[in-house]
Amino acid sequence: MSAALGALVYFSSASENTARFVARCRLEERGVDVFRIPLRPSDPPLSVREPFVLMVPTYGGGDIRKAVPMQVKRFLNDPDNRRWIRGVIASGNTNFGEAYCAAGDVIAAKCQVPYLFRFELMGTPEDEATVRDQLPRFLAGLADPTTHGAPGTPGTPTT
Repeated sequence: MSAALGALVYFSSASENTARFVARCRLEERGVDVFRIPLRPSDPPLSVREPFVLMVPTYGGGDIRKAVPMQVKRFLNDPDNRRWIRGVIASGNTNFGEAYCAAGDVIAAKCQVPYLFRFELMGTPEDEATVRDQLPRFLAGLADPTTHGAPGTPGTPTT
């Protein structure tokens, strides 16, 4: 594990909206590692071995069954990645109605982790400040042995 507090793992489509949001948060300056889930299946898979929060855009145009991008599903289907997830942040479009940020709902439920934050589309400066300030605090709390920071607790798949 690195000397960082933990990590933010994110997925961004070719539009780069999520990538730009993450860059504006400047999380590395706050001691948070940042990793991107590859866009193309031909790219080498991402392997994360430290506690992380997942940031994901919502897909599906309002269809909750299609809310989680395939690349994110592939990443989380690796048990060695999934065991380290500690929370989720999602972006979405309020035009999706009840499916707004549904990827976060789906992942939080399936991985049994807290849904920490949601924001619309590219986020606002206030959204960036919230993530920049609160994510390092959340990750720092995972180092406390009385919290759920031990590998294999939240994020462990249920059968």
